[in-house]
Amino acid sequence: MKKSAAVLFAIATLAFKPVPSKLVSSDAHISFFSHTPLEDISSNNYKVVSTLEKQTGEVVFSVPMQSFEFEKALMQQHFNSKDFLNTKKYPKAKFIGKISNLSEINFSKNGTYQANATGELTIKDVTKPVTAKGTLTILNGKVTLNTKMKMTLADYKITFSKGKPSTNVAKEIELTTLANYIEQN
Repeated sequence: MKKSAAVLFAIATLAFKPVPSKLVSSDAHISFFSHTPLEDISSNNYKVVSTLEKQTGEVVFSVPMQSFEFEKALMQQHFNSKDFLNTKKYPKAKFIGKISNLSEINFSKNGTYQANATGELTIKDVTKPVTAKGTLTILNGKVTLNTKMKMTLADYKITFSKGKPSTNVAKEIELTTLANYIEQN
């Protein structure tokens, strides 16, 4: 009799197990692109971590700044230096926000959905409000987020008044994000 009760309890527990609502991407990709008449600069970071809460639409991106990779070693050295991003002092950038049109997204149905997010982006201890548009693609339970947005460097105290960077680095750069999420139980 005790075995039957234990089996029934186990079945009941599994039957009422909450559906996982938190999605995690531990290898999201962020790239940026800067275009000037003198030079194009691009960089990639494949060590970005992101979470997406399906029930509330809360989305977080944590970006290790020293993980951006450049075509030229000197560009990477400049990017990490005190004159630019000072990544030793400010090792992470972070976006904390929410999908504002969550009711239009069906996580249980295959499709591509427009996702609008509002939140705050922090770089070098400067936090600014951000609005971003992207697409959420749901295919057989897998969720992929793609976004593209412009960012003005001076908004985050990243300015260049003299030397090569003042002419080689655009005042506004394009950020592209790709995150493949899996459910976290």
